[in-house]
Amino acid sequence: MQISLILAQQIAELFLILLIGCGLVKARLLKSADSRVLSVVMVYAVMPCVIINAFQVDYSPAVVTGLLYAFALAIALHALLLLLARLLRRPLRLDVIERTCIIYTNAGILVIPLVRALLGEDYVIYSCAFLVVQQVLLWTHCRSLLCGTRGFAWKKIIGNVNIIAILIGGALFILRLPLPGLVNDLFSQLGAMVGPIGMLLAGIVIADTPLRQLFMRRRHYVPVLLRLIICPIITVLLLRVIGAASWIPDGHSILLTVYLACITPACATVTSMAQLYDRDAEYSSALYVLTTLFSILTMPLMVWVFEAFI
Repeated sequence: MQISLILAQQIAELFLILLIGCGLVKARLLKSADSRVLSVVMVYAVMPCVIINAFQVDYSPAVVTGLLYAFALAIALHALLLLLARLLRRPLRLDVIERTCIIYTNAGILVIPLVRALLGEDYVIYSCAFLVVQQVLLWTHCRSLLCGTRGFAWKKIIGNVNIIAILIGGALFILRLPLPGLVNDLFSQLGAMVGPIGMLLAGIVIADTPLRQLFMRRRHYVPVLLRLIICPIITVLLLRVIGAASWIPDGHSILLTVYLACITPACATVTSMAQLYDRDAEYSSALYVLTTLFSILTMPLMVWVFEAFI
């Protein structure tokens, strides 16, 4: 219960930042198109610093074991989400955009600041496992769904700035090379910006969205419920059945870092990819907005479910 309350407080703070972003657009001080500037700052400056800094922990067999454990969980949970989307496709008549909403989460923006607030800086490194798996799937499976063809965009995977940052951070970790104090402090300060900038971006995007129209369409609630409620509950039940938290020492906390990534809203990157491949980007954006708004309530609830069952 204590973790749920801390998470609720953190999400409330992030929601207030979202309202500030929305207010700046409503006051005509910014335009929704201006979000691109913040997106560039987030993707090419803040996130790489966060990821590299996450690997600046003391090398130990326990940390290596924890990373391997986090990677195994990230792969297994993505496989579960892929399976659920496939099984529910026909019964619920899920289209491509709805399936991507179920599978891909906005973990890149939300999970790191939340893990830092709930568990501390030492656990941020385990969040990177989920980000690696998701980035690979985004430019393989997700790309194939949206463009209707098979094939892997290897250049997009290898050239992705987050993947590059993870490779650099991992190399520094394995070689036991600490960053100079000044650089480490700089990366830490930039890393603290990831949550606020991410929610400012969300607020700027949401500001021009006709919310009344979003809330009135019943069909929107099918993928929203699946993304924020049904899939997280199924995930918790499966983790309970297989006893995943007991596989390694400190498994409960590391498992929580991966689970947090699974219960975040729909992935913002999917909307950009939908625009790129001429899919229904408007619907993807609508699901991103709705899941972001409802996650303020559902994420603390789903963490409470995790605490109750795991």
